[in-house]
Amino acid sequence: MTATPDEAPLTLDQQLCFSLYATSRLLTRAYQPLLEPMGITYPQYIVLMILWEEAPCPVSRICQRALLNTNTLTPLLKRLEQLGYVSRQRRAGDERVVEIGLTAAGAALQAQCRCIPAELLKGAGMPLENLQALKAQLDELLRAMLAQEAVGGDPA
Repeated sequence: MTATPDEAPLTLDQQLCFSLYATSRLLTRAYQPLLEPMGITYPQYIVLMILWEEAPCPVSRICQRALLNTNTLTPLLKRLEQLGYVSRQRRAGDERVVEIGLTAAGAALQAQCRCIPAELLKGAGMPLENLQALKAQLDELLRAMLAQEAVGGDPA
């Protein structure tokens, strides 16, 4: 008989959060040698992917898409600006809004990054179909937790 979550022993191997955390750390680490030649980190890569889809866009939109707080995102954006990949500009109609755009170098970086997903799949050790199913399940879990958070509930 399988124990319910309330009855399960409090062991690390029983925790969904640890499996997600450990897998996330290892996956992020796998990105490092692929991103290093461009001089960017994984969180910067996430921001660039958002901008490749939506640039220019306000900082608030990047925060929303990346699930990051402004105080976490601001240093990332400053570093990407120093690297010459993004530009920051106040919105003409509303000076409170900072819009982030891609520079020519930032847009060109997209072509260099196109091979990254395929490289990571090679090292995943699982069939593509399994990874796609896992992603769909994780997306469902993420949506449910975000919805729970939005109504002020406890996501656990």
